[in-house]
Amino acid sequence: MKVLKAIYNFIVGDMIILIGILAVVVILALFEFVSALNSLVVASGVILVLAVLGVLVTTLSREARGK
Repeated sequence: MKVLKAIYNFIVGDMIILIGILAVVVILALFEFVSALNSLVVASGVILVLAVLGVLVTTLSREARGK
């Protein structure tokens, strides 16, 4: 179990990052597969960058405040 936790901490580092990035990927996938959201595909790159920055800022501010 320690090996799995060490691998997880090396790759992800924080659960907020993992959940946030997975949520962004799911939302961007919905843009592609749901025809009503198809017009948002043009802005998917900007949405991806802003969402990843938001997730990283959230994680950084949580770490700065302390647990």
